[in-house]
Amino acid sequence: MRRNNYQGALQQPIGSGFNATSTSSDVINGIDLRGKIIIVTGGNAGIGLETTKTLANAGATVIVPARDIEKAKKNLEGIENVEIEMMDVMNPASIDAFAENFLRSNRPLHLLINNAGIMWVPLRRDSRGIESQLATNYLGQFHLTARLFPALKKANGARVINVSSLGHQMAPFNFEDPNFLHREYETLQAYGQSKTASNLFSLELDNRAKAFNVRAYSLHPGSIAGTELAREAPLELFQKMGFLDEDGNLLPEVAAKLKTIPQGAATTVWCTTSAALENIGGVYCEDNDIAPLANGEDSIGSYGVERYSLDETNAKRLWDLSEKMTGISFPFS
Repeated sequence: MRRNNYQGALQQPIGSGFNATSTSSDVINGIDLRGKIIIVTGGNAGIGLETTKTLANAGATVIVPARDIEKAKKNLEGIENVEIEMMDVMNPASIDAFAENFLRSNRPLHLLINNAGIMWVPLRRDSRGIESQLATNYLGQFHLTARLFPALKKANGARVINVSSLGHQMAPFNFEDPNFLHREYETLQAYGQSKTASNLFSLELDNRAKAFNVRAYSLHPGSIAGTELAREAPLELFQKMGFLDEDGNLLPEVAAKLKTIPQGAATTVWCTTSAALENIGGVYCEDNDIAPLANGEDSIGSYGVERYSLDETNAKRLWDLSEKMTGISFPFS
C-alpha cells in the first residue's frame, strides 16, 4: 500500500548522497533525459534558468512559458532543446491559452516544474482581486497543473515539482482572510502563506494523483545570491529580517550561508530526477534530500518544514478553496 505524507509521515532525510553545496551539475551527472518533455515556469531567469540549462543539456525538451518573450529569448540563447511560449502566471486566461496549446500537441508531459514566483512585493491584486503573491506563488501552480493534468497522466510516470521556500515558516495559511481584505497587508505574511499553500498543494496533489502515476513534491532551493527575486523589497525589510546591518551591508554570517545559483537549482533537479523518490511523494525537500520536520520555536532561523504545511485537514480545505477561487477542478476521472 502506498503511504502518504499527511502529518509528515514520510518527512525524514533518506541519505541522498548530496548536500547543501551540491550543484545542479552534480545532481544530473550520469542521467539521460532524452525523450522527456519538461515545462519550467520562470525558466528564463535565476534558478529557473539554471534548471532549464541543466535539464536541456541532459537531453530533455524543455518548454519555458514566459511573460516577456524577448527577455526569455535573450537569456536562453544558445541552449539547445528549448521552446519558448507566452504565458503570464498571474493571468488566468494566459494560463489557459498556454495549456490548451500544449495539449493540442498531444505530447505527454513528464515533468512540470512550477518555479515562477515573486517575493516581498507591495500590495497588488490580480484581475480577480487575489493578492499577487498568493496568485503567483500558489494559485498559478494549481491552475496550470490542473489544466496540464491530461498530459501528465499521458506520461505514465510524471512528477510535479513546486518550488516553495523556507519562507513558509513565516506564516500558516490564513483561511479566514487569504487576500488581506480585512487585515493590514504585511508582505512577509503574504509571502509565507503563499509558500505554505504550495506545500499543502503538493501534499494533497500527490495523494490524489498517484493513482494516475503522477507524484508531487515541494522544495526550498536555499537562500541564493544573484537572483532578481527580492528586487522590490525595501532595504528596511532586509534589515528587519536580520540580513543587513544599519549601513545596508550584508552580514558575514548571512553571506556564509548563501548558495550560488547552480547550488540553488540543485534541489529542483534532484526532485525532478532522483530514483530515490520513485515511491515517495508529497514530501518537502531541501539541500538535495527530504527535509526534516522543523524543530519548534526557533524554526524561522533553521531549516525543515512546519507541520501546519503538511496537515491533512489544511491540505483538503485549501484544495476546496482553490477550486472555488479559480473555478477549476482537476480532471481525475
